[in-house]
Amino acid sequence: MFIDTHCHLTDKYTGGAEGIIGRAMDAEVNVMICPTADPADIPGALKLSEANDNIFCTIGIHPEYAPVDASQYLTDSVLNHPRVVGVGEIGLDYHYAADSRHQQIQLFEQQLEIAKKHALPVAIHTREAEEDTANILKGDVRGVMHCFTSSWDLAKKMLDRGFYFSASGILTFKNAAEIRDTFAKIPLDRIVIETDAPYCAPVPYRGKTCEPAMVIETARVLAQIKNTDMDTLQTTLMKNVQELYPRIKL
Repeated sequence: MFIDTHCHLTDKYTGGAEGIIGRAMDAEVNVMICPTADPADIPGALKLSEANDNIFCTIGIHPEYAPVDASQYLTDSVLNHPRVVGVGEIGLDYHYAADSRHQQIQLFEQQLEIAKKHALPVAIHTREAEEDTANILKGDVRGVMHCFTSSWDLAKKMLDRGFYFSASGILTFKNAAEIRDTFAKIPLDRIVIETDAPYCAPVPYRGKTCEPAMVIETARVLAQIKNTDMDTLQTTLMKNVQELYPRIKL
């Protein structure tokens, strides 16, 4: 059994969730974690997780939605929901919205405080914002660097702080040698995998709409990088997910 630790099952590009979930299970991807990005996605993510025993969710607001008051959405009743396992995806993205840095940082820090209050791990998005991300995550917080494609320098810092690192389909791309080198250095017991569906479809599906079933292709490349077999990888990844997200009971 493999676990897709980050798939946007409420995303407007995803299509019908029922078929996606069925295809994932056929591929032995039996557990999925659905994050939120847009505050409007939160009710749908909760409803989906309530209707499917193998779907959990993380609740958060992506930096592209700054400025917004996260406390209106990340309420006690939402974060105490039994299907909610973390806060995410949250973080910083200066690629398209560098002019909103101040508002992004405010939103990020607010959500980190909410996560700490509820003792929940966080799923971190960072793009072209390594320095600020590292500085903000110096506090008492734990979680995963989602869809990690940043530098080995940031990886070293976050390893020292106890973070996990999620490999996406980007790991399989021909031009991703540097990312593969980084994951070769990260200890296997600190790695999880994801699709980030409907984005980042792995080879041989690159260019198509990504689905959780495709996470198997990322697992295959990761097994090669770590010089291990798929059975060992599967067991290790399951253990890592349960340590990252203690609310998940498999």
